[in-house]
Parts: sequence; C-alpha cells; structure tokens
Amino acid sequence: MKAELAMFGGKPAVRPEYRRLEWPVVTDAERDAVLRVLDHRKFTVGAKNEPEIHGLESEWAQFCGTRHAVAVNSGTVALELALTALGIQPGDEVIVPALSYVATAMAPLYQLAIPVFVDIDPVTFNIDVTKIEEKITNRTRAIVPVHLGGLPADMDEIRALARKYDLLVVEDAVQAQGGQYRGETIGSLGDVGCWSLNVEKSIPTCGEGGLITTDNEEVAERVRSLRILGEDLSTEERLYVSATRGSNLKLSSVLAAFTRAQLDRFWEYQAKRDQNVPVFLDRLAQLPGIVIPTVPADRTHMWHMLRFRFDPEAAGLEGVTAGRFRQALRRALLAEGVPLTHYQIIPLPGQPVFQKQDAYGQGYPWSLPGTNPQRYDLADYPVTCQVIEDSLCLRRMHLNPEAGPALAEYADAFDRVWQHLDVVGRFARSLDYEPPWAAVPGYSETKVGAA
Repeated sequence: MKAELAMFGGKPAVRPEYRRLEWPVVTDAERDAVLRVLDHRKFTVGAKNEPEIHGLESEWAQFCGTRHAVAVNSGTVALELALTALGIQPGDEVIVPALSYVATAMAPLYQLAIPVFVDIDPVTFNIDVTKIEEKITNRTRAIVPVHLGGLPADMDEIRALARKYDLLVVEDAVQAQGGQYRGETIGSLGDVGCWSLNVEKSIPTCGEGGLITTDNEEVAERVRSLRILGEDLSTEERLYVSATRGSNLKLSSVLAAFTRAQLDRFWEYQAKRDQNVPVFLDRLAQLPGIVIPTVPADRTHMWHMLRFRFDPEAAGLEGVTAGRFRQALRRALLAEGVPLTHYQIIPLPGQPVFQKQDAYGQGYPWSLPGTNPQRYDLADYPVTCQVIEDSLCLRRMHLNPEAGPALAEYADAFDRVWQHLDVVGRFARSLDYEPPWAAVPGYSETKVGAA
C-alpha cells in the first residue's frame, strides 16, 4: 500500500532532525582558533606580525597552487577588486554567464564596465563556450567563467578565446573550492581566481569573507593596497597615505582563523561528500523525469549545490508545463521534509538592475561615449530560462559530512512522491502559475512556461 503524501495529511518521509543539518560544522578546532585571536589580540591585517590572515593567505595559495592569495571581506569584493587590479576601464565589456549569483555581473559595474551575458550549457549549467565568441567586440576586455554549483567550466576553450582576442580571464570560483579541471586546480587557470568564504560554501567562515588568487605579483600587490583604502604599502610602518582609490575591505583575523580550521578538515569532509552524494544521485536517477547533475570525466564536481531538472513528459504527465510540475514537486517534497529551493528565480540579464541600464544615474555606465548598445532580451538566453523554469536545488544540507542517512531519507521522499505522480500531476494542472520574469522583454519569445 502506498503511503499517503505528507501534503495531504500523511506522515513525512524525512524525520525532523534531517530537515536542517548543521553547516558549517563547528568543532573545538574552530572555537580554539577564535579564542587564539582573542588571546593574541591582533585583529586585522594592519596589525604588526598578524598571524591569522597571513597564515590563511599562505595556506590558500598552496591549496590552489598559486603564488599569491589575498584575503578580503567577501567573494563579491574579490570579484570587484580583481577587475580593478587587472585594469578594467570604464566602458570596457566583461563577458559573464546568464546564470550565476548577481555579484558576478554586478562586479564590472564598480569599474563602470558593462556586463555582456552569454547563455549557459543545458547539462553543466556553466557558460556555453560555443556562444562566447559571437559576443566579443572591440570593447571586450575580460571573460568571467563561473564554476557553478562546484563543476568547473570548460576552461581550455575559454583560455583559447582569451589568447585569440587578448582577453583577461577571471575565474568566479566561489562554489568550487578544491575543484580540478584536466589536472589543474580551480582558481589557478585564469589571470585571477575569486573565492567566497560565505557560510554556505564548502570552506566557510563564520560570516563573510573572500580571497583572490593569482600568480601575478603586481596584481596581488594592487589588491593588497585596494583593500586598505589604496594605501602605499611599500614602507614597513603604516603611514596612512593613499596612493589610489580604495576602500576598507579587509578580512577580520577572527574570520581568517575560523576558516583555517575549516580548511584543515576540507579534504576529510570532501571525501565523505564524494561517498554520500553519488549514492543519493544514483537513487534519484532511477526515477523517470529527473535529470541529475552530470560530471564529465575530465573534471571533479565539488557538490557545492545539487541542481535537479524535472521533465513532466518523461515522467509520464501530459498537459503539465515544466514550471507547474516543478512548483508542484517542490510543495510535495517540502511537505515530506526535503529542503529543496530555487537558485536564482530570474536570469541575470532579466534582473531590474540590468534591464534599467542605469547603475549610477544618467544611464551610466551604458551611456558612456563609445559604448556598444546592449540588448538584455531574454529571448537571447533560452537555455537559462528553461533551466530556471524546470529545476530545483539542494543546498548546504548535503555539505555536512554525516549527511548520508539524511540523503537516504530525502531519496525515500522522492520515491514516495513519484509513487503519486498522478496526484502531483493533477495538482500541477490546477496551479495558477507564471514565471517571475514574465514582464521582462523577450519573455514571450522564449516559450518557457507557456500554458
């Protein structure tokens, strides 16, 4: 006899303690690290002989296989300072994927540069390298590939384009700590790598933080100056004299110490994720209409985020759109105790900040003399629209190294919901649904979410 769905009064498949797993895992190592800072009282990188930030920078550079790592106060700031230190100028164009966290596309704006969006690959969810070249113009200066969800982008093709057109490559590696691509370490494949230490990341801090990795000593020195109000750091004694525009973007020593403790255990935790996650995915792969994350043989997946695509037709449901199916599944699975969520509800070029094309007033930077007109039309990004429309993500819970039993119960919940697909289908057909980007120009041409 089939167990009744929890959304209609049945007992949830997932026990309460598995619906919200601890992440980051805090142990005595983190507590001791934080207390160590309180004892030595060197709280910032400006303090003489400060050990934690410099220690983290040295360890992170070794972790990534780069000559330099510079700590800042967030991954967003890491992206901004990377473009600044590389010399991106007002009116320059920076190529970014249409699916990412908004910081990826916002970063160029801080240099009065213009983001140019490229659609994504439907399998990896990373930037579609076959569509980059058509977006390169006389104003293009950089490409920012994102290793979305923990899966490295197609870096060989991106680097080949960069060499052909003399472009800079800035890796947005915030979701792919420890990743490998064809034997090379993520964060060392471009001119600069950018990292986040946000609490949701695989190597977190107790709040926010970020790092920049590079082999270029001049770029590293610029970032070090920019994070301290553009100060001249050539003297042993801090003189508080600014040589260029900068801001106060330093990482706290407390946060650095916490991260060092997390970094020490990263590979231990990753080994357990590499055991737990594939078992979970293999179970879901048996269910018709679910597309699980794909891992090409030439790279590693760091499992930062698990994105599942849902196909109502493959699941045997007629007359159900992908958006309604996804919405119905989310309600059913949440009721069972599976904490599925969205990751971005609208393509980046459809977000109001880019649709308005007015970041600073008077249309800047898009209105700067000599810039190329930008058409942020969703019809140009059909894959991104479709992926957002038909997918949900599991975030954070599976990072806990002891998540195996919880993931098994999540799989049980999927099994139960799939036993009631006829009920889910009827519920989906009854939903009043329209994608959140329905009013964005070009939406009707994408055909996504049509009734």
